[in-house]
Amino acid sequence: MDLWQLLLTLAVAGSSDAFSGSEATPAFFVRASQSLQILYPGLETNSSGNLKFTKCRSPELETFSCHWTDGANHSLQSPGSVQMFYIRRDIQEWKECPDYVSAGENSCYFNSSYTSVWTPYCIKLTSNGGIVDHKCFSVEDIVQPDPPVGLNWTLLNISLTEIHADILVKWEPPPNTDVKMGWIILEYELHYKELNETQWKMMDPLLVTSVPMYSLRLDKEYEVRVRTRQRNTEKYGKFSEVLLITFPQMNPSACEEDFQFPWFLIIIFGILGLTVTLFLLIFSKQQRKEN
Repeated sequence: MDLWQLLLTLAVAGSSDAFSGSEATPAFFVRASQSLQILYPGLETNSSGNLKFTKCRSPELETFSCHWTDGANHSLQSPGSVQMFYIRRDIQEWKECPDYVSAGENSCYFNSSYTSVWTPYCIKLTSNGGIVDHKCFSVEDIVQPDPPVGLNWTLLNISLTEIHADILVKWEPPPNTDVKMGWIILEYELHYKELNETQWKMMDPLLVTSVPMYSLRLDKEYEVRVRTRQRNTEKYGKFSEVLLITFPQMNPSACEEDFQFPWFLIIIFGILGLTVTLFLLIFSKQQRKEN
């Protein structure tokens, strides 16, 4: 079996379990390991120590990075003793990580020149020449976008009772995602809560970058945050910065309770009722005198 056919088979077979920041199913990687070892008999995992991949992530379908544990319990003979290699359909041999710096410590960064969408990758981590971990995935399966930016809100209207308000929350897509050209379609999820609450509430997923929020209490403060994911995938990226919503000070008496007791109306109707009663008493006395 040619190498590119093997990688394509592995990617299709493991599309539902592809490595995307969490461990994929053991059965898939057992099959992947066995198949890779057929082509490369030297590809055997060294189980000693704690070096292993922790996640691979693409923020925008154009670049990606892979990260691993620091191997604190590993006996490293030199700073360069830990290396990462990769192979894909259009490359017939293992290549070393192109950039160990840009994505931070214990990572490998693939810029757009090294990133190919809908192409299966396999990666391996080595320490002092021995393989300690390996994974297979496709870039479209590891997309977790950066947080949305520029959260803000606009007041739409205030109720006649000056108790509730409606607002419009807006945000911008992550700056590094090409949503205008349609290269990636993002789906957003908004979470909100009162300032002193601990439990966040969430709205249904959205394909737009604004959403109205209705019937918020004017005497309360609210927190809002938004995260996003590639459409038709499960993994969300990190949340945006929290937006604090504070309303202008209104008449303090207006927000004490949702329904004020109608004392004024009771006084009016009481006076009216008393007047009618007195009128009836006077009228009945006059009728008795005439009789």
